[in-house]
Amino acid sequence: MISAFWAGANFGSKRSGRGRRGALALALLAALSTAWMAHAQTVAVAAPAEWREVNAAEYRQHLQDLDALVAACRKERSAEFCDPNRVGSDEHVKLDASAEPREIRYEWLRDLLKQAGKPEKTTPGGGADTAPVKAAPALGIALPPKPRVPSLDELLAQAHERLEADWKQAGEATQTAPNHAPERSNLKKILARREFQGVSKVSVKDRLLEAIGNWLDHFFSKLSGFGEAARWLGWLLLGLLIGGICLGLVWLLVRIERRARLRLVPESEPSAMTPSARDWQLWLNDARAMAARELWREAIHFVYWASISRLESRRLWPADRTRTPREYLALLPGEDPRRPSLSALTRSFERTWYGGREAAGTDYQAALDLAAALGVE
Repeated sequence: MISAFWAGANFGSKRSGRGRRGALALALLAALSTAWMAHAQTVAVAAPAEWREVNAAEYRQHLQDLDALVAACRKERSAEFCDPNRVGSDEHVKLDASAEPREIRYEWLRDLLKQAGKPEKTTPGGGADTAPVKAAPALGIALPPKPRVPSLDELLAQAHERLEADWKQAGEATQTAPNHAPERSNLKKILARREFQGVSKVSVKDRLLEAIGNWLDHFFSKLSGFGEAARWLGWLLLGLLIGGICLGLVWLLVRIERRARLRLVPESEPSAMTPSARDWQLWLNDARAMAARELWREAIHFVYWASISRLESRRLWPADRTRTPREYLALLPGEDPRRPSLSALTRSFERTWYGGREAAGTDYQAALDLAAALGVE
C-alpha cells in the first residue's frame, strides 16, 4: 500500500499539479478501502451466533466445553487457542419440561477470549497493583491510589469459576425440580367448589373502571412529560383555571341577584289608579259577576287585573298604573315559578281584550285556573 502511494507520487511529479493531486487522491482512497475491509472482517469474526434451543444435558456439556476452552486459553495465550468463535451461539435452556426456557448469553466470554488472544501489554515494574502516592504541590494532600485492574490471567480464572458454578447449578436444578402436579390438582378441586365460584370473576363494572383508571394514568403521565418540555402549558392551564373560577363566580352572583329581585317597596299608600289600590278580591268578584252574565271578555279582563293586584300587594314591584301587561311580565325573574302562569294569563288577556277575539266559558275557566296558580282563588 505504501509502495503504491509513493509510485503515485513519483508519477504525479512528472505531470502537472492537477495530475499530481488526482494520483494522491486515488492512493489515499485505496488505503482507506483496505483499512475498512480489515475492520469489517474483524467485526464479522467477533459477531455473535444465533440462538440455539438446548436441554439440560446439552447445556451442561456446552459448559464443560467452554471450561476446556478457557483452560487452553490460559495455557496458550494466542489467537488460535483463544478464538471467540469457538464459544458457540447463545442458548435457550429448558431445564424442566414445565418451566419456561432461560436465556443464556456468552457475549462476556467472547469479549474476554478476544482480549486474551491479543498480545498483552506489560507495564514497567512488573505490573504494580497501585501507582505511587503523589502529593498535590498546591494543597499538600496525598492523592488516593488508583484502583487495581485485574490481569487477564485473573479474569480467565474468574471465568473458569463462573462456568463451574453454572454447571453445578444446572445439575441441581434438574435433580431437585419438584413435582407439583398433586398440589395443583387439589387446588383446582378446592377452587371448583360453590363458595369459590365468584372469587376469581371480575365484573364488567370493575373492568371498565380499571380501564378508565389505566387510561387516565397513561394520559396524565404523557401530559406531565409534555409539560416538562413545554412549561408554558402549565401557565396556560393555570390561567384557564383562574378564568373559569371567575366566570363561575360571576354567573353565581347573577343568579343570586335574579332570585333576589324581590324588591321591598316602602309601605306607602298606593295611587288610586294602581291595581293594588283596589283589593284583588273585589276584582275577582267583578269577574264572577261578568261571567254570570256570560260576558266572557270582561270576565277575563277582571281576572287578569285581580292577578296583577294580588302580586302587587305582595310588593313584588312598585305600584305604577302606567305599565303595560308586558312590562308587568318583565318584572318577574325568569326563574320565578309564577312566571309561566302569568305569561299564559297575559296572552289570554291580550287576545280577548286588545285583540278583539271572542271568548267562551272555557277561556274564562282557563284564566281562573292560571290566576289560582298566582294566589287568586
